[in-house]
Amino acid sequence: MTALPVRVGLIGAGANTVARHIPGFRAIPGVTIAAVANRTLASAQKIATQHAIPATYSTWQELLADPQIDAVCIGTWPNTHAEITCAALKAGKHVLCEARMARNLAEARQMLLASQERPQQVAMLVPSPFGLRVDAEVRNLIERNFIGDLRQVVVIGLDDQFYDYSQNLHWRQDAEKSGLNALAMGILHETALRWIPPTKKVFAQTQIFEPTRPDPHSDENLPVTTPELVHVLTELEGRARGVYQFSGMALHAPVKQIHLYGSTGTMRVEFGATEKLLVGRPGQPQLLEVEIPAERVGKWRVEAEFIGAIRGEEPVRLTSFATGLEYMKFTEAVARSAQAGCQVSLEETPA
Repeated sequence: MTALPVRVGLIGAGANTVARHIPGFRAIPGVTIAAVANRTLASAQKIATQHAIPATYSTWQELLADPQIDAVCIGTWPNTHAEITCAALKAGKHVLCEARMARNLAEARQMLLASQERPQQVAMLVPSPFGLRVDAEVRNLIERNFIGDLRQVVVIGLDDQFYDYSQNLHWRQDAEKSGLNALAMGILHETALRWIPPTKKVFAQTQIFEPTRPDPHSDENLPVTTPELVHVLTELEGRARGVYQFSGMALHAPVKQIHLYGSTGTMRVEFGATEKLLVGRPGQPQLLEVEIPAERVGKWRVEAEFIGAIRGEEPVRLTSFATGLEYMKFTEAVARSAQAGCQVSLEETPA
């Protein structure tokens, strides 16, 4: 049987779109990347020439008006995700939207509502790439009760990406563009959500060490409006607690990682050059790396999952808009807690 043809339009063609989405879609039979709209028509034409995309549009609105486009891949900054997603769904397009879902919880709820009003269309978020290799094995061990009752979660996301304050202001340091998500907080919490109970409450502290950075478009300095350090204490459903540490100013930090400490064992996932799962039980002198069976080694298949959902071949597993709303509740609550200096419940987070 011939696969249902799908014509995809790209709205925003940044690094992740070029590195992952374009080759990912091109590897699927029956899928055509039919058009691209970027920040400028010139940049869209450049991408189209480099990647043999037949049509370019000067705006995303023009691309959505093309009746030949079945689905869109939105690779813009978070500040435009809600507007473009809602418009795309209204125009009858399936939507794959880059993470983070939106700038804030209110925008994320708009996106979820728009998708619920059009259940015949696929609405999917690009998932966190962390944990994909080990996910099936971690779930397998949890189902086998390897760690027993979960007691503590530790999430570490430290690096030095913003250590050099002479560098231009990055869009991720601008809350107007990136929203309330800071550093690796959203992406690592999304990963942890695959393995832990929902978070009920948070208590957070944040810090900006260098308040201004050079403007890439002028000789002026611009304010840094997203934290350069975030610490979060969490309360999960049940009795488990969590500790999250994020920094963009940490020289010689350990690789990003997630620890699960339970009543009968420990699991630690390290996101280094090669993703590793290490486990330990009482009496062991140290954690041991798990040799994951080939059939349980996961990989990036975002574009295949999106197209499979459009064709009715599989559901969206990573990541639905409903799941995105959960990590948006977390980032919103962290921001509110840090601002107020008190514990915040995720369920009491307003729209």
